[in-house]
Amino acid sequence: MVQKYQSPVRVYKHPFELIMAAYERRFPTCPLIPMFVDSDTVNEFKSEDGAIHVIERRCKLDIDAPRLLKKIAGVDYVYFVQKNSLNSRERTLHIEAHNETFSNRVIINEHCCYTVHPENEDWTCFEQSASLDIKSFFGFESTVEKIAMKQYTSNIKKGKEIIEYYLRQLEEEGITFVPRWTPPSIAPSSETSSLCKKQAASLALVVPDAAQAEGPGSEALSSPSAPPEPMAGTPDDKLDADYIKRYLGDLTPLQESCLIRLRQWLQETHKGKIPKDEHILRFLRARDFNIDKAREIMCQSLTWRKQHQVDYILETWSPPQVLQDYYAGGWHHHDKDGRPLYVLRLGQMDTKGLVRALGEEALLRYVLSINEEGLRRCEENTKVFGRPISSWTCLVDLEGLNMRHLWRPGVKALLRIIEVVEANYPETLGRLLILRAPRVFPVLWTLVSPFIDDNTRRKFLIYAGNDYQGPGGLLDYIDKEIIPDFLSGECMCEVPEGGLVPKSLYRTAEELENEDLRLWTETIYQSASVFKGAPHEILIQIVDASSVITWDFDVCKGDIVFNIYHSKRSPQPPKKDSLGAHSITSPGGNNVQLIDRVWQLGRDYSMVESPLICKEGESVQGSHVTRWPGFYILQWRFHSMPACAATNLPRVDDVLASLQVSSHKCKVMYYTEVIGSEDFRGSMTSLESSHSGFSQLSAATTSSSQSQSSSMISRWRFC
Repeated sequence: MVQKYQSPVRVYKHPFELIMAAYERRFPTCPLIPMFVDSDTVNEFKSEDGAIHVIERRCKLDIDAPRLLKKIAGVDYVYFVQKNSLNSRERTLHIEAHNETFSNRVIINEHCCYTVHPENEDWTCFEQSASLDIKSFFGFESTVEKIAMKQYTSNIKKGKEIIEYYLRQLEEEGITFVPRWTPPSIAPSSETSSLCKKQAASLALVVPDAAQAEGPGSEALSSPSAPPEPMAGTPDDKLDADYIKRYLGDLTPLQESCLIRLRQWLQETHKGKIPKDEHILRFLRARDFNIDKAREIMCQSLTWRKQHQVDYILETWSPPQVLQDYYAGGWHHHDKDGRPLYVLRLGQMDTKGLVRALGEEALLRYVLSINEEGLRRCEENTKVFGRPISSWTCLVDLEGLNMRHLWRPGVKALLRIIEVVEANYPETLGRLLILRAPRVFPVLWTLVSPFIDDNTRRKFLIYAGNDYQGPGGLLDYIDKEIIPDFLSGECMCEVPEGGLVPKSLYRTAEELENEDLRLWTETIYQSASVFKGAPHEILIQIVDASSVITWDFDVCKGDIVFNIYHSKRSPQPPKKDSLGAHSITSPGGNNVQLIDRVWQLGRDYSMVESPLICKEGESVQGSHVTRWPGFYILQWRFHSMPACAATNLPRVDDVLASLQVSSHKCKVMYYTEVIGSEDFRGSMTSLESSHSGFSQLSAATTSSSQSQSSSMISRWRFC
């Protein structure tokens, strides 16, 4: 497996020329890097005007590896070749390095770049990327990988420290300014010219401009699935190391790399709203910085958020009055670490009454709004306290908890809420303080704990009776001044006291079912199920030719084929017979078939666009300009994978497993709209069809999807 590293942008608040003077002092050896034993200059080239300086060195490294491994490998030192391309005119330095030792067994490539800060020409930016691919190493592949990653990580940490060390050394010597390169006013001497000509022959790959200096070195580091970003960027599309430390916390170099790579993948493939950096980091932490696993759960969460418009819940949804009166929970200041504090008086809450009066969906939506508010408060506290705060503390008071809280529908609703929150708000709970746990609590804990992630469970602190008042209790986590009054504190807590919900507010099961359906269908998107042999179809009637049909759909499950047909006559309305042959309703969405089985393609209806195969997890947006009035049918059909293609699937076990769960059912979430041609002018680029990958499968096939993208856009462009 290829290991990759991508650094954030590290900023030196010094001019480029001064940084270069400090950098050159690292050679031929650097005492701050014990493993860097020596280096020899192999080739050197200088342009006639002095703007271009390329130097190639052979570096000798003493790797900290077990003696036995060195003996088996038969080497004491490892050699690397490093080529530095300095362009003083453009003020850039590109560094390319690769291993010479064991190059047939281990492939190591590194690319670094020093550039001028895009917003301040007196500052210097540094970026670094690398890849490690161990083909074979005498059966010690895993050991060598760990050693290499450990050595590389330790050197990354020292990088900025070393430059700053030599900057201080220059300052002690009275060197605080190095003039910029200027074109020479006189011609170079004949000796210099002849030397340049001799050196140029041996360095034919060197190019005299910044745009080409990346050349072969950067190609060696790239892969079809993860093309590198341009090394010079702006703060809008790159993460600054100081920003990470200030707003996201202290991350190891490899954790920084995971964040940057996942963020870059989202920017390149996801067409919707990109999550904030701290939220991406939460998903990475939830999966121990395994990029593939974090990407999978995050993409599922993004689809879920889009379907239920969770991003707008705080602005568009107000909790019913019953919740405001009887839900005994609310925000209450912050804990000693600056985390927002949420207080829940579960023992005083009538869970049965709330479920009977509101249903599961209203409770779930209310909990989602609480979590969204928690994310907002974390951002505010980060600014207020001047340090990263990405989670909140929850204080749960169980006084009054009894067997009525174990009412089965109430427990079912609680488990569902836990499941949704765990999947979509990972690593948001910093600490959970459970106070005054009664004897019945172990029963509830037995029911609930299996549904809680192990990492989350370790954040639970449980106190029975008045134990929370003793050593190691509440005062260790919350300032005395803000302990709520109902816990014998001094602070008035505005959290509702709860109480029994009047039975007059109870709703019937039928009313709750209709209400639940309404709550979750308050979205411009509709869901549909697609079965093998049973496509889902929608009808769009066009009166004026040259109207524009637009669509936006996500393939939530399975692979489908998207088609558009035209017919001069209207299909018969779907018959809802007892067998559901034409209209199927399922928990995952509807299935409607409009094209009669006796219809013939080419006689009764015609295909107006070429079929488009869409993979699971993809998001597709597009448009079609109608040529004739009549009836247009948009169809999502089950896509059967050819037998020969099975061997070409990427070897990602969890993706394959998810595809095999239900091999004859697909699910799509779609939105369509018809726009007049006069309204459509000027917005062609925003409505051209495009894909965004949401799954590991689409990520693993990025190289092929990139080649399909251009043809697809032209295929669905204005006709």
